[in-house]
Amino acid sequence: MAKPKPLMTKSSGRDDGAVQSALRTLDAEAGGVAALTAALKSDLGPSFTAASDLIRNAKGRVIVTGLGKSGHIGRKVAATFASTGTPAFFVHAAEASHGDLGMITADDVILALSWSGEQPEMRNLIAYAARFGIPLIAMTADKDSTLSKAADVQLTLPKAREACPHNLAPTTSSLMMLALGDALAIALLEGRGFTSTDFSVLHPGGKLGALLKYARDLMHTGDTVPLKPLGTKMSDALVEMTSKGFGCVGIVDRHGHLVGIVTDGDLRRQMRPDLLTLSVDEVMTKTPKTIGRDTLAGEALELLNASKITTLIVTDAKKPVGIIHLHDLLRAGVA
Repeated sequence: MAKPKPLMTKSSGRDDGAVQSALRTLDAEAGGVAALTAALKSDLGPSFTAASDLIRNAKGRVIVTGLGKSGHIGRKVAATFASTGTPAFFVHAAEASHGDLGMITADDVILALSWSGEQPEMRNLIAYAARFGIPLIAMTADKDSTLSKAADVQLTLPKAREACPHNLAPTTSSLMMLALGDALAIALLEGRGFTSTDFSVLHPGGKLGALLKYARDLMHTGDTVPLKPLGTKMSDALVEMTSKGFGCVGIVDRHGHLVGIVTDGDLRRQMRPDLLTLSVDEVMTKTPKTIGRDTLAGEALELLNASKITTLIVTDAKKPVGIIHLHDLLRAGVA
């Protein structure tokens, strides 16, 4: 049986050419985004604000439409709207003329994406919007196009060369549409005060859903929380640590406030013949890392990693109400 050929370790001239091509593509597309940024600071700004206001004040949904590459971008823009608190869905511009116009109501707003603004498939949709008084926002690169002239708001994209060396394949133009769609979605998110709590309602599944759980959803409570009062002998504290299995014990004062923590690390650092006869006051870390009930699981994981620890005590008004271990986050799919 022939042995497989070893992988090449040196870049060939062909490989270098591929990298150079990639760099040219990224430069071209970055130039398009830079032009879009400049336009927003100038003539495009007022139209962007008008589009945002129109969508925010609509009673219905945002109907995003397009075809070809603009249609693919439109699907993503509609999904981003929907996931960030702006009800939206995508209607293919060609399918609209074959019954899908029935999905669009007079309370909706149409966002139509077309680089040229001249696709014939858009004509019936434009006529439908005019007939029923449905606001139309056009995202095009030609303010004099049929679509742009028919629209209530024109989001005119600046001219930019495609990354394609023939200036044909939609590349830079697609990215600019995507970027402007994202910018509009985030402007609406911020304008509505859409919070991480709202976000978690719309993203309950997968790792993202796990990251958006709260400490209160994952913490251990009641008698499972290892706690001892100030003045406790280390021998008793060690029994509490061992029986509860979190590798730590929280220390509370006479008011029930958390004032310290003894961890496995503290034991190693304080290792001495009389350790078990000492009080927890002499061994504990006096500034334990804590979180609140409403801390997101993702934030808890970030704190654990940054502090290089495995356990966090959950507090409410300085009183311990629960405990979370790294393993809890792993089981929940956060890490």
